[in-house]
Amino acid sequence: MKKILFTVFLVPLFSNVFAQETSKDTLKPLQMEEVIIIGKKAQITDKQSKTLTSIDDYLQKSAKVDMIKRGAYAWEPIINSMPTERTLITIDGMRIFGACTDKMDPITSYVEVSNLSEATICSGQEGACFGSTIGGSIDLKRNQNSFGNKKWDFNLNSGFESNNQQKIIGTAINYANKLFYVDTDFMLRDAENYKAGNNQEVLFSQFRKMNFSATSGFKLSKNKLIEGSLIYDKSTNVGYPALPMDVSIAEAIINSLKYEYAPLNSIVTNWETKFYFNTIMHRMDDTRRPFVPIHMDMPGWSKTYGYYSKINAKHESHNLLLNLNSFYNKSLAEMTMYPANPNENLMFMLTWPDISTFYNGLFLEDNYALNCHSSLKFSASVGSHSNKVESQFGLNSLQIFYPEMKAKKDRFLKSFSGNYNYSENGLEYGFGAAFGERAPSVTEAYGFYLFNSFENYDNIGNPNLKNEKSLEGNAFVGLKKEKINIKMASSYFHISNYIVGKPDASLVPMTIGATGVKIYTALDYATIFNVSLTSEFKFSKQFKWNSQLVYSRGKDFDNVNLPFISPLNYSTSLAFAKDKFSSEVVLQGNAKQTNFSAVYGEDKTPDYAIINANFGYKFNFNKSKLITKFGIENIFDTYYSTYSDWNNFPRMGRNFFVNLSIIL
Repeated sequence: MKKILFTVFLVPLFSNVFAQETSKDTLKPLQMEEVIIIGKKAQITDKQSKTLTSIDDYLQKSAKVDMIKRGAYAWEPIINSMPTERTLITIDGMRIFGACTDKMDPITSYVEVSNLSEATICSGQEGACFGSTIGGSIDLKRNQNSFGNKKWDFNLNSGFESNNQQKIIGTAINYANKLFYVDTDFMLRDAENYKAGNNQEVLFSQFRKMNFSATSGFKLSKNKLIEGSLIYDKSTNVGYPALPMDVSIAEAIINSLKYEYAPLNSIVTNWETKFYFNTIMHRMDDTRRPFVPIHMDMPGWSKTYGYYSKINAKHESHNLLLNLNSFYNKSLAEMTMYPANPNENLMFMLTWPDISTFYNGLFLEDNYALNCHSSLKFSASVGSHSNKVESQFGLNSLQIFYPEMKAKKDRFLKSFSGNYNYSENGLEYGFGAAFGERAPSVTEAYGFYLFNSFENYDNIGNPNLKNEKSLEGNAFVGLKKEKINIKMASSYFHISNYIVGKPDASLVPMTIGATGVKIYTALDYATIFNVSLTSEFKFSKQFKWNSQLVYSRGKDFDNVNLPFISPLNYSTSLAFAKDKFSSEVVLQGNAKQTNFSAVYGEDKTPDYAIINANFGYKFNFNKSKLITKFGIENIFDTYYSTYSDWNNFPRMGRNFFVNLSIIL
């Protein structure tokens, strides 16, 4: 089997590599971030094989991104094998912070495929434009209409999935003229429990989600624009089979107001300023779970005010970017426990003791073209980061462990990077180095008896943690021709003061059944290495073969494996498209996870391979279109679980889906 898979990848990679005609490249090279095209509303159905899947599925197509799964909904994105503490997720450049201490509400859960155009993925310090990061960033960019002749667009999307009886309905109404545009989008999803392979029901995997998005712009003059936007997202009855609690409600309101100016006859090509506000409410409960030792509620709230002012400029061979950004966030979470005996008192604690975070940062980037084939890109950022415990009760609780602790903690963060890029006659290569810092997250610094069901420990934050620091090296080499595109990329991170939880035998756990208590501390260092090989081979105008191999390795200074590091991961697909018909067969899987981290709750996971298939057809009716997509996922109903599935809960078995889109 391994020999067959190896051959499957090598054939498209090297067939006809040297048979391509060379052409003179006269364009100046510009190092680009990875961009996953999701599609404008009127075109989304033309771009994807399963048009109404989740954002999570689209992001997984990147060699840099994977997902930690705790249920059927709202997966946590990890970039370069690093979870969200070490990465940066934004929506149109806006900083947003989840309100769940168990990471049930990643930022990606508050958007829908129908209102996004693309996801820009940056590795390492290339992702520091909107704040400090170690692993990289994802910026989810929403659809933006353009001014033009008076025009209305109407879209209707609907879908059904057999495995979990998921019903999907959505609609979009767009209008634009020469001075004004408005985009509106609505999507509703309702799913029951899904079944893993061999028809085994996964209890508490249901969810219901509603998302509404609106964006409106007005042209003030030829080169000036003002734009307002709104996202309202509400999820109810969301089950998390890998966790001991579910979510009764999660609600987000995300607002922004943007002013954009494109100066004429100036080295400044664009100046964009945005003010934004968002509020998140998230409530965990276990009232639907049987045999709970003690019932509890765990609500959380997060509010963020922020702005950024970003300037793009061009002077001779310099492409410049300057971004001044700031945000103020307040995060509060609490827990109330209800004893079975009504005569006993309720137990209450603040798990996030009303923490405020105030950040001000400046990011500079210069992409300098050395000649028509090569370029240098330099970037640097500085930021002030301040945390304050606003609750006296919360401060007193943490001072049990840290008597000298002050309510306020100030930090200074910095980063810089340099990259060289070369491109000529289809051959591309580049390399770079970077340094970056991040502050501890609210959980790592101020969390109070937060239960981690993966490790089975309660966790207590440490406000005295030092900044985590990363030295990064990266390189890539590729060949891009008319019929073949191959790229190998790698990155290496040496992270000092690596923050993890360590058991403290002197402390008694609060959670019934917990193994013990961990306090966040810092290891001397840890290292993470990632390498990927991607290819695209076009047999003809109709046939296309894509392949991807990814391998990661993570260890600490004591040679102990780090958690959630992917084993060898592979996917390959053969796609056919002609006229109005399209089809695709996909093979994907993981090798056996042998480098697991028992210290952090991991165990060995077996290898797996699944096959998916889909096809679609487009019908034209005068000026309207009906686009159909049908498919089967996990055709052979394989029962499997991967390294990134929390507590080894199984993934979905065989699933038939249909997506219908009407464009008027």
